[in-house]
Formats: sequence, structure tokens, C-alpha cells
Amino acid sequence: MKKKLICLLALALLSPAFIFAQKKQTNKAVFSDTKNPYWEMLEKDIDNFNKKETPAKKYFKMDFTGLDVPKAPSEFTKQWHNTPINQGLTGTCWCFSTTSFFESEIYRQTKRQIKLSEIYTVYWEYVEKARRFVEERGNSVFGEGSESNAVRRIWKKYGIVPEEAYSGMLPGQKHHDHSKMYAEMNSYLQTVKSNNDWDEEKVVSTIKSIMDHYLGKPPVKVMTEAGELTPQEYFQKVVRLNMDDYVDIISLMESPYYQQMEYEVSDNWWHDKDYYNVPLDEFMNTVKNAVRKGYTIAIGGDVSEPGCSSQSEIAMVPSFDIPSEYIDENARQMRFSNQTTTDDHGIHIVGYTEKNGKDWFLIKDSGAGSYASPNPGYVFFHEDYVKLKMVDFMVHKDMAKDLLKKFAEK
Repeated sequence: MKKKLICLLALALLSPAFIFAQKKQTNKAVFSDTKNPYWEMLEKDIDNFNKKETPAKKYFKMDFTGLDVPKAPSEFTKQWHNTPINQGLTGTCWCFSTTSFFESEIYRQTKRQIKLSEIYTVYWEYVEKARRFVEERGNSVFGEGSESNAVRRIWKKYGIVPEEAYSGMLPGQKHHDHSKMYAEMNSYLQTVKSNNDWDEEKVVSTIKSIMDHYLGKPPVKVMTEAGELTPQEYFQKVVRLNMDDYVDIISLMESPYYQQMEYEVSDNWWHDKDYYNVPLDEFMNTVKNAVRKGYTIAIGGDVSEPGCSSQSEIAMVPSFDIPSEYIDENARQMRFSNQTTTDDHGIHIVGYTEKNGKDWFLIKDSGAGSYASPNPGYVFFHEDYVKLKMVDFMVHKDMAKDLLKKFAEK
């Protein structure tokens, strides 16, 4: 017992020193890479085993090797136009081409070089599409496409702003991309239709909210040399173009010539009936005369043919399709009626040249395909391709005076 007490006393005397001599152990944490090389190898091997090889799709295209075709914009007589810009992942060629056309018109009339916002117009076009969708109880097209004359309609109602005031891209964004935005808007509208929730104010407000998230809010005022202006004031005081001075010319046998008609395609979602329908020879003569007299043209049609390759910078009609001498209004109408000619792209004619007795047109193109070529943003169209595949165009009415007289006489 005595020995036990001595041991306990010794421990008691030693324990304070022992406790103070030992430091409390603490753990630390660090941020580390949790990659597991073996796990990554497993995933890769499993993916490779499960992956099905899909052969690359091949497209039937004309072989341009050895053909005597234009090689560069320098070969063309050109009219002033802003530098080509790309529309990115958007279906807005109608707006890019027509905005470019009006920029050239400003320069032609006043020698002022102005760069305008394409996306401002697109924003308000979507608002109008949504409004119409509600009015028609979902029986109106809500897509990315539209027609050149939509730009005139939007500018009249909402004005326009310079590109620097509204690019439609968020900080750090390099390319336009409307894929997610459009999908979200379209999904919302389909829900509206399913639920019969036809509250126009709410629908339009929601569509705006979606676009504000992806594009930013459009400005209500812009700063200019003349001070702050609303978009409507900018249109009236700076742009200074009369939208009533521009006409849309079309050539289709399905409607009487020298009468105005509706262009019955989905992109004409508001059913505009103001297209001036003319015989094909007058359609082509107006195009040729306009570019020779210093005008440019916003033109739209089909670019899906074997003879059209934006990467090769050429659009022409191959002999294995139809020989040049057989291209007439019947060949043109047949392709439109069987839907091998569609209005799938809008472009801007900014120049011309003659080669082997035929016209070639210098095209300013916002489509992504034309930027993987030696002359980014340009394509060279043979006159036969325009004659067969391009359906309508917009031009200043001064270049259509003789045509318009025939409509007045009717």
C-alpha cells in the first residue's frame, strides 16, 4: 500500500511538467488536385470501348479546280461597305445583311461611315414575334429568321443605335451565340400555348427578361456629338434614311407579274404582301444596273446547292445541274415550288466584275462558312446562280422606277 501511494505521488508531481512539455497536435488542410490517373484511364478505356464510330458525312459539291473564277475582292468594282463581321451561332443573316446594306446607303447618300447595331434590331424583332404569337394564339412562327424588310419595320417603330452602344454580347464574350437564348424563349412560349396563358404583357415581359440576361438590356439613350439621343432620335437625326424609299423585288411565276404579292415563307411571319413581283429578266436587269450605278443590294435566297461553297468562295450553277441557257423562270419556279430553293440566307451585294461575258457579284456574307476562306466574309456569285437561286432583293426605289411605273399602270 505504501509503495502504491509513492507511485501515485510521483505521477502527480510529474504530470504538470509532462502536460506542459507536450504541445497539442493540430491538423491542416490544403487545396489539392484530386485527379486520379488510374480512374481517368478507366473512364477513357471504357468510353473508347462503348463509342460507336460515326463516319464523317460527305456533301456532294462541285469541283472548282481549274475553273476561271474570281480569286479576290480586288478583282471587283466595289461600293463602300463596312468590314465583314460574323453573325456567330445565330439565325440573323437577314439583319446582318440588311444592316450592312443600310450602312452602305448612308455612305452613298452622305459619305458618312457609321456602324449600326444588328442585335438591337434582333431584340425588338423577337419582341414583335412574341406579341404576334400571343395575338395568334400560338399560330404564328417564332423562329430566328426573318426578312430584310423587317429591319425597315423595326427601325420605324423602335429606332436604331450604333453598334458600340449595343453589341448584344456580354463582357468577355467574343462571338454571338443565341442558341440557348432562343431555346429558352421558344420553350417558354410553348408552355404559354399549352397552358392557354395568353397574357400579352406578361409574355412580352418574360421574353425581354430572357433576352436581357443573354444580350444585355438595349439602351434607351445613346451619347452622340449632338448629345444624348433616344434610339428613335438617333434614327431620325443621325441615320437619316427614309425607309419608304426602299422596295422589295421578287420574281415568281406563282403570282401575276406587275402585282404585289406575299412572299409565302415562314420567315415572312407577319405575312407582308408588299413584294413587287416582276419577270425574271427584269429582276436580273435591275440587279445588274444597280451595281453598275453605285448602289448595293440586300438579297436573299438559297445557298445549299452543290455549286455553292462559301469556303471555296464560289457560287455558280454546275452544268450537271442545269446548263446556263436553260435557266429561266420555269426552272426557277420549279425549284421554289418543290422547296429545293428556300430563303435560307440573306447576303449583301457590294460589287461586280465581268468575266467571259458573264457578271460575277461580290457578296459580303455574315455566315460562318465564309470566314474559313482566303478572303473572310466574302463570296463570289456568278450571275446564273443569282438568276436561278436568289429569290428576292431590296434596293433603293430610284433603281426600280421603270418597274414601279408598270405597277402603277396596273
